[in-house]
Amino acid sequence: MSWLLRSAAIAGAFLVAVARADAQALDEIKMAITGTSSDAGAFLAQKKGYFHAEGLKVEQIFTGMGNNTLTPLGAGELDAGSTSSSAGFYNFVARGIGAKMVASVSNAPPGYGHNLLIVRNDLIGSGRYSKPTDIKGLKVAMPVIGSSATATLNAYLTSIGLTFGDIEPVYLIYPNHVVALANGKIDMGLTTEPQASQAINAGSATKVTSDDVMDPGHEAAVLLYSSKFITERPDAALRFMRAFLRGQRDYNDSLKNGKIAGPNADEVIGVLTEMTELKNPAVYRAIAAQGAEPDGALNIPSLTKDLKFYASQGWIEAPVTVEQSVDLSFARRAARDLGPYVKK
Repeated sequence: MSWLLRSAAIAGAFLVAVARADAQALDEIKMAITGTSSDAGAFLAQKKGYFHAEGLKVEQIFTGMGNNTLTPLGAGELDAGSTSSSAGFYNFVARGIGAKMVASVSNAPPGYGHNLLIVRNDLIGSGRYSKPTDIKGLKVAMPVIGSSATATLNAYLTSIGLTFGDIEPVYLIYPNHVVALANGKIDMGLTTEPQASQAINAGSATKVTSDDVMDPGHEAAVLLYSSKFITERPDAALRFMRAFLRGQRDYNDSLKNGKIAGPNADEVIGVLTEMTELKNPAVYRAIAAQGAEPDGALNIPSLTKDLKFYASQGWIEAPVTVEQSVDLSFARRAARDLGPYVKK
């Protein structure tokens, strides 16, 4: 064997050994995801190697919407997870089950209304619905009782002089909104994209308004850490946050005029079509995009308003505050490490 070939063989063996050692040294993290576009930052951190660059091997586990994330997170079976800042979460905190909100995942800044309030077209045709206050007495679908969507709708109802008690809430997962509108089982839906556009394009419904108008800046989804992750592996938790925020910043770079239409839109849409059930890139280009906070900062006034609403509905089991439910240190330190965000 020539010297060149021997050298190449030795170098190759060395690289394999390094790769194996690197893989063995990675800290393993289990993260719950909803499987929707709100997880864009986490998906990008995974696909672009940001987690790996921080010495992490992140397993992303689909748990869907609602409170499915909370029990395994509180038990320490999951390290992190994205979900809404729901009444269920605050009840977990009140019971002493360990989890904290540590960063914003998605929100609704002006121009980025990803959740639409839609009404059945036949109600418009009959004259039953012609103005906002005609929502009174109608069956309105939302995903889960005590979810952040219920707080969004309450903010809208309050703005038009009504209360949550003036509607008939129906709790359905988002894909079922489209069918329920088509067959008349519900009258309206506070429905996320792309399901909202599916109902509109099918001729079943018309957009009334969107969450960026109903409750501007509303904190729609948050990142949770288990208390075990925070206390036993704070260094890994900080590294996770840095990688996550890099993904959030990449997602923000793709936003333009309310849509995923920025300079890296093709890359972001490619990741979303790979990582979610929605496989049509054209749909992602057409629908309204959600906002995302590039530094992960939580909107405390929004969270406080939501918690007050949950309590008013009797959904909170024991006294609890937003302050005891959050840990802002990881996002703040990670954002400082990354430096100021400058949109591309």
